[in-house]
Amino acid sequence: MKVAAIGGGSWGTTVAHLCAHNAETVLWARRADVCTAISDTNENPRYLEGFPLHQSLTASANLDEVVSGADVVVMGVASAGFPSTLEALRPLVRPSTPIVSLAKGFETNTGRRMTELITNVFPNNAVGVLTGPNLAKEILAGQAAASVLAFEDETVATQLQPIFSIDRFRVYTNPDMVGCELGGALKNVIAIAAGMADGLGAGDNTRAAVITRGLAEITRLGVAMGGKPETFAGLAGMGDLIATCISPQSRNRTFGEEFGKGRSVEEITESMNQVVEGVKSAPVVARLGREHGVELPIAEEIRAIIEDGRTAREVYRGLLKRPQHGEHLPD
Repeated sequence: MKVAAIGGGSWGTTVAHLCAHNAETVLWARRADVCTAISDTNENPRYLEGFPLHQSLTASANLDEVVSGADVVVMGVASAGFPSTLEALRPLVRPSTPIVSLAKGFETNTGRRMTELITNVFPNNAVGVLTGPNLAKEILAGQAAASVLAFEDETVATQLQPIFSIDRFRVYTNPDMVGCELGGALKNVIAIAAGMADGLGAGDNTRAAVITRGLAEITRLGVAMGGKPETFAGLAGMGDLIATCISPQSRNRTFGEEFGKGRSVEEITESMNQVVEGVKSAPVVARLGREHGVELPIAEEIRAIIEDGRTAREVYRGLLKRPQHGEHLPD
C-alpha cells in the first residue's frame, strides 16, 4: 500500500506522518526546502518546527514521482489551491485510487465543496473526507485525538480506516460525507466570532453562547445542503467546532481574537503564514445561507467584517439586538 499525501502544510504533513506508521507514504510539497527537510531531518521546519515526523516519511517536489503507483491520494491542499492541484493530478491518478480530502473550505466563486471539485475531475474515483477536532501539533506531540473518515460507500471508508489510525489517533467512519465535509468548512466562520469575543475581553459565558448558537447555524445550513442532523452533533460538527473555537492553535480563532483587539483584516492576514479558511469562507457561507433560505446571523456578521468593514463591537451589538424568540427557532 502506498499513500500519496499532497500538500506540505501543518495538517497535510501531520496526516502523512500518521499514514507513514501503516503504509509507505510520500508527501508532495511545492517548496523544495520543505521536502529536503522532511526527507533528511524528519521535520517540517516551516510549519511544525520541533515536532519529529515518522522516520519512514519522505517528501518530493516532483508530483509525478509522488503519485506514481499510489493506492490512496490524500489532498492536504488549502481550498484556494485545490483546483490547480487537481488539474495537475488529472493525468497521474488511476481511476481505482480513492481520494481523501483534508481541506475545510469552499471554492470561492461557486460555493462548491472540495469533494465536488474532486469528483468533477475524477468522476470514477471514490472520494471522501477526513475531518474532526484535530490540531496538528497536539497529535504530533502524542496527545489522544479522534477523527471521522467519511465516504458515501462505507466499505471504502472501512478499508482505509486502518491507514490513518494509530494508538492515540482513533478514526471513526461515517457515510454522511456531505455533512462531515460541511461541518469542517462551516465551523471556521464561527471560530472567528468566538475569537473576536476573546479579543474584546468577553468571558466564558459569551464564548459558550457563540459556540452553541454557531452550532445551530451550522446544523441548519448543513441539513439544508444535504447533511444529516446527527452528524453535526458528532466529531465533524460539534467536536471540530469546540476545538477550533477555543484553541490558541486555531488560525481562525486567532484571527478573530486579533481583530477583536483592533487589528485590521489585512494586517492580520499578512502576518499569518498559513491560510485562514474562515476569512475566505464567510462570504461564501452567507451566500449559501441566502440561497437555501437559512438565516445565519453570525455568518452574516463575519461576512460584514470581511466585505463591509464592520468592527468587532458593531458585530456583537448587532447580534445582541436581534429579536428574542424560542431557542429552537431560527435566529
